[in-house]
Amino acid sequence: MTPEAALERGLAQLALTLPEGAPERLLAFLALLAKWNRTYNLTAIRDPLKMVSHHVLDSLAVAPHLPLRDEADALADVGSGGGLPGIPLAIARPGWHVTLNDSNQKKATFMRQAAIELALRNVTVQTGRVEQWRPAKLFAVVISRGFAELADFVTACRHLVAPGGTLAAMKGVYPREELARVPAAAGCGDVLRLRVPLLAAERHLVLCRAVE
Repeated sequence: MTPEAALERGLAQLALTLPEGAPERLLAFLALLAKWNRTYNLTAIRDPLKMVSHHVLDSLAVAPHLPLRDEADALADVGSGGGLPGIPLAIARPGWHVTLNDSNQKKATFMRQAAIELALRNVTVQTGRVEQWRPAKLFAVVISRGFAELADFVTACRHLVAPGGTLAAMKGVYPREELARVPAAAGCGDVLRLRVPLLAAERHLVLCRAVE
């Protein structure tokens, strides 16, 4: 199966409505990621088919579950690394304002270049440690798949979330032990099992809505 066919099949199974030209942009993003990966080591996955499933489809599987309804709402992807899940989400949802964050300058440089080459006008890039980031406007959703520990994600990023907003942590297997280490006040009671096309491994999305 070609990456093009894999993406087409995966998008059909996700049943996502994408804007015109989005599949081509998603493939162009993967081509950029593969090119820069040879120098910057952005991802351990180098197989083109696995990049479709493990990167693009994995990222897009969360889209229906993120509480971003108003086009004025903003999303932050912290510890984004190679722009995941933020860039695929920005391609799929051009009405969302997406800010990509990473403390690594080389990874931030890649993300800026990707946004330019893919003409993603809804994407901005912020470089620096997330704990020290003080954005002018808080975010409706802050998402990450780069934090190893859920409690660390909540502690480091809750100051970025607007009142009534959500922290969204992408996880593999059900994070039972991690959830037990998170204070109840973090509101991490909503754990969704995701079905990612062409990916046999477990995927979950933890949604944390801070208790007022």
